[in-house]
Amino acid sequence: MQSRFRSDRRLTVRMTVTLFLLGLLYVAFVAALIVLLKSWVLVVVVAAAMLGAQYWFSDRIALYAMHGRIVEREEHPQLHGVVDRLCAVADMPKPLVAVSDLDMPNAFATGRNADHAVLCVTTGLLRRLEPDELEGVLAHELSHVAHKDVAVITVASFLGVIAGLIVRFAFYSQLFGGRGRKDQNTLAIFMAVMAVSAAVYAISFLLIRALSRYRELAADRSAALLTGRPSALASALTKVSGDIARIPTKDLRTAQAFNAFYFTPALGAGPSLGKLFSTHPSLEQRLEQLGRISAELGEAATPGKTT
Repeated sequence: MQSRFRSDRRLTVRMTVTLFLLGLLYVAFVAALIVLLKSWVLVVVVAAAMLGAQYWFSDRIALYAMHGRIVEREEHPQLHGVVDRLCAVADMPKPLVAVSDLDMPNAFATGRNADHAVLCVTTGLLRRLEPDELEGVLAHELSHVAHKDVAVITVASFLGVIAGLIVRFAFYSQLFGGRGRKDQNTLAIFMAVMAVSAAVYAISFLLIRALSRYRELAADRSAALLTGRPSALASALTKVSGDIARIPTKDLRTAQAFNAFYFTPALGAGPSLGKLFSTHPSLEQRLEQLGRISAELGEAATPGKTT
């Protein structure tokens, strides 16, 4: 079913190209592992099982990691009311609604399609935002579901996840303990596996970051056009980004693994390498786009302030 979120052809093209390139990389990665490990059954079965698990259970994994739980209308009537209204306007199925008991203000959507999606917000977000700001954030997350880029990011991130796991396993393995009794051929094979995995992780990391940054701009644009209030979304962005920067770094570390799914990345204050390779465009870039949309719609308010 086609929702009323404005389609974005450039996003569709980017998702298609990214999946195609990652698909080629995935095939090459599996082939290299088969050659190195000399066991195609083991490699294919493990890779297929992990891909299937990430595709089918990504929503549950994300909710579990962020301590989220599904909530009914009786428990959060205002939150459900906003989601109901947006889904009716967008003409799309209503996702499951979840709340995470975290002070970090954020939200994310996950799931393999619109019929199996979950929209989760933190209690920190609910406590900080005004109703129109919350509506803008939820519209942003629903646009990810409508555009199907949530499923694409879930599948695309699989290759980086498995490559990263192999690198970590190889690094911490006792095979690299320097023991003389270890077979040198086995050591060479694992060194080669580690090198291939590291290269695959780096390439997939860059491809996913490029897609992720654009999809966030596309979601901001779609949400602003659907609600007709880009200034409210800009205000939410400014408020949430400022509050996240004040969250202690140690409290952000667990959340950072899911940055690609968040409304705003869980990054601390000050310059960092993480910001250079962020899954999101800069706050300034997002506000600038919302300012242009506000001008196009003739909205009186300036970005960063609610009407």
